[in-house]
Formats: sequence, C-alpha cells, structure tokens
Amino acid sequence: MIKQITTCMLLFIGFSNNLKAQFDGFSHEIGIIAGPVAFQSDYGERYDFSTNAGNSGIGIGLVHYLNFTFDSNYNYTSRSYFNDHFKLRSELSFVSSKLNHFGEFVDPSKISLDAQQLRAMSGSTTVTNLGTQIEFFPLSIRDFSAVIGSFAPFVSFGGQISYYSAKASSTLGPLGTPATTFPKYLTPSEGRPHGFSTESATVWSLVSSVGTRYKLNDSADLMVDLKLQYYFSNWVDGLNPNPEIYKENKANDWLIWFSVGYIYYL
Repeated sequence: MIKQITTCMLLFIGFSNNLKAQFDGFSHEIGIIAGPVAFQSDYGERYDFSTNAGNSGIGIGLVHYLNFTFDSNYNYTSRSYFNDHFKLRSELSFVSSKLNHFGEFVDPSKISLDAQQLRAMSGSTTVTNLGTQIEFFPLSIRDFSAVIGSFAPFVSFGGQISYYSAKASSTLGPLGTPATTFPKYLTPSEGRPHGFSTESATVWSLVSSVGTRYKLNDSADLMVDLKLQYYFSNWVDGLNPNPEIYKENKANDWLIWFSVGYIYYL
C-alpha cells in the first residue's frame, strides 16, 4: 500500500506540474482536507442509522486549484463569467473505513447460525483517489477575494481513478465454508468463486460536492465540503453477493465524505 500511495503522490505532483505548465497564466492554490467518511456498502442493513454511523472511517487529501480570476503575479485577468465563477481542482486523497454488519439481523437476541455468522463477519477497505473536478461558484470569486470574512459557496463535479484494497474475515474461521459464511456470500458472483473477496484493484469513480469557503486573509481560506463519491464497482468493500439473485445488493459502492480544509494562495 505504501508503494501505491507513493506512486499516486508522484502522479499528483506530475499532474499538478503539468497543469501549471499548461496554465501558467493563472494563479495557483494548494491545500489539505480531512474529515469523517461514511461508506455505503453491502455490509449492514440498507437505510439503517447504525449501519451508516458504524461503517465510517476517515479521509485525508491534498488539493490543488487553478484560479482563473488572477494571473501568476496575482493581477486580475480579463473579466469573464468563466474566470469569475469557476476553478479547476485536482486532488489526491486517501480514505479508510472499517466495515461490519448492523441492523435487526445481527441483534443480540438473534441466536441462529445466520445471525452468528453475520455478527462474526467484518471487513475493511482503503481507497486512494486521484482526479480532477470543476468547481462552480454562483457568487463572484473576485468579490469574495476582496473581502476578508466573506463566504463563497460552490458545487463541483468530476472524475477520479481509485485504487482500493479490500479485506473480509470472520472470527469463526476462514470465510468460504458453510460453517463460517452467511449463505448469500457463498454463491459465485461476477467471476469470483464467492460473494466476498480480499483483493486490490483499480476502478473509476465520479465525485460531486457542495461546500463553501471562508476568507481568512489575503492568502488563505477555510473550506468545508460535503462530497459524494460513486465507484463503478461493487467490490470496493470486499462484498458483492450475486446481483442476479440478491437484488437488494446490486448497487455499486459509494461514500459520503465531510471534510474541512485549509487552502493557501501561492
């Protein structure tokens, strides 16, 4: 995993340098973001609060922005709607989450083998993301930059390439036998021998967020950001019961990430 993170960091630096070379006439911002992650997966019961609260983790990331309002010497560029309302954001992030089954089917009052198997089962996933998104600010970026203490709400949309590493295990013993594994996870699924997998792979994802900036001073902002990330795979969490049989688990994995960030103007 360290090797994969190092590789992604080098890609991020190269990607940012390439953006700088291509858009050297604009100003740049860098920052760090961090906050809690709620992973929406095949673990637990759908629409259950304990599932949403329990299958959570932490995320941290580095961000780079192209600010089209100012040039590299921090002089105003020619005024246009695009320059005054959009920024281009590149991001390298890492999220990690522990995963367990929650809800009525694992209630302590349940004493069946199925309930015991579900309670004994746990997993985890770590995901490294690299990508770009465009941020739209409905209010003027130029006006926001001129007033300390002002706010700049935004929405964004983009894509990322994500490298995940998922694990699944049971305190009853190795998964893959009727004695340790809930029946729906024993069925072959999408080319795998079972509906669970301990694997690492690369997948594309879409991201969308809503947030706001707060102007601290001439060279720094605080940012809060609520992001939804949708993966084009149902294996990111390590579980994927056969979707042809178990329709309730056919949705791909996704997460919600609330982050707080510090953005510095170069």
